[in-house]
Amino acid sequence: MSSTFSLAPKPYIRESNGNLLPPKSMLTTIRAEVITVPKQRNTRIFPEISIQGIPVADLHVQEIVQRQSKSIAKVGTSRKSQFDPSFLEEAYQRCRNICAEYAKTFYLGTLLMTEERQKAIWAIYVWCRRTDELVDGPNSGHMNSEVLDRWEERLENIFDGRPYDMLDAALTHTVLSFPLDIKPFRDMIEGMRMDTRKCRYQNFQELYLYCYYVAGTVGLMSVPVMGIAPDSLNSTQSTYDAALYLGIGNQLTNILRDVGEDAARGRVYLPQDELAQFGLCDNDVFARKVTDQWRKFMKEQISRARCYFNLAEEGASQLDKDSRWPVWSSLLIYRNILDAIEENDYDNLTKRAYVGRAKKLLMLPMAYTKSLHTPSLIFPEY
Repeated sequence: MSSTFSLAPKPYIRESNGNLLPPKSMLTTIRAEVITVPKQRNTRIFPEISIQGIPVADLHVQEIVQRQSKSIAKVGTSRKSQFDPSFLEEAYQRCRNICAEYAKTFYLGTLLMTEERQKAIWAIYVWCRRTDELVDGPNSGHMNSEVLDRWEERLENIFDGRPYDMLDAALTHTVLSFPLDIKPFRDMIEGMRMDTRKCRYQNFQELYLYCYYVAGTVGLMSVPVMGIAPDSLNSTQSTYDAALYLGIGNQLTNILRDVGEDAARGRVYLPQDELAQFGLCDNDVFARKVTDQWRKFMKEQISRARCYFNLAEEGASQLDKDSRWPVWSSLLIYRNILDAIEENDYDNLTKRAYVGRAKKLLMLPMAYTKSLHTPSLIFPEY
């Protein structure tokens, strides 16, 4: 998963022969409590790609912008926190520790934000990670729709002021402090449902919708916390769109980075029709042989991911100045993952592209410099 900020990549193990093994979760201390239930037939229908020609993801963004704009008036007035200050302080400290351990570079980027925004972003990060762990963590073998339904009920309790544990309480307080709507959180859970029932995507339209659910939603959660610059000349919608595009770009990059790892689990997150256009199919992915056709195919996929980063860059400078650094850090690091795939001669079947810690740290000053840019009016291209 990834997002406006990046959910930390799962650790992985390399055997002496160089082969990648599926990752093991290190997140034992914050693992979401789930109850194993008998597996039942899932009756949910895969979401429609469009409604009257308008992409479903775009409709979701429009709805979320409207809802969170209406919530601005409620913040700090009718909704009051009932938590003891010392309890809240410990809750946020736990979220901070988790973010610092599993998303080190992003965490450093949050340190320029105001204290209130820092805490809120840490709380959102932890909830997203726990949600991701339901499907990709050690309990994933017991995962089914009933477990995710219960997790969604727990989310509703968070928004209703009835958190289950201390980490949930941090998010409840964040919801009371910022104009956050429940919809992007629910949509992320829907993305987890898609992961439990679907491991092939026939075209990019289907894959785009999946990327919206599991990663684009994080950007939509984050905009109300990060804030839009008072001197921004662009519409609120355009800033949300940029946050969505960063999430899409990050998730596409995750997919390209993890092709070999996902193949080991029988999953192919690549558009089937585009594979076919290059004379490829699932068997070629499972064979893990880098051919000229594969290189040509990967060039196209990398180019598309970069396009989304370009779109995201246009909106990054529209955020409040204290919130831009972590966003630019994510942008630069994920772009470098794409560079690393190219440097590996497009071998993401047996190798996992990554950006080393030293290189990440070197990017922080560059990201900071870019975060200082003054917002300007951005005209859409036609």
